[in-house]
Amino acid sequence: MATVRKTITLTDQQDHWIKAQIEAGHYTNDSEYIRDLIRREQERMGQLEAIRSALIEGENSGAPQAFDARAFKQKMRAKHG
Repeated sequence: MATVRKTITLTDQQDHWIKAQIEAGHYTNDSEYIRDLIRREQERMGQLEAIRSALIEGENSGAPQAFDARAFKQKMRAKHG
C-alpha cells in the first residue's frame, strides 16, 4: 500500500496527549496513533451509515403495525427453546 507524507499542526495539549499514549505503550509513534484514530473514525462512520440505512429502510417499509409482545415471545421460545 502506498503511503503519503502529511504535515499536521497540533496544540501543545494534543501533542502531550499523543506522547502520553506512546509512553504508556499503546502506540510506537505519532503516525501509528493518528492512523489508528482514522481507522476508528472510518469504522464509526461505517456503523453510522448502516444505522442510517436501516432507519431509511424502516421508514420506507410502510405503515407501522401493532406489536404483540406475547406472540413474539412465544415465537422466540418455539424457535430457540
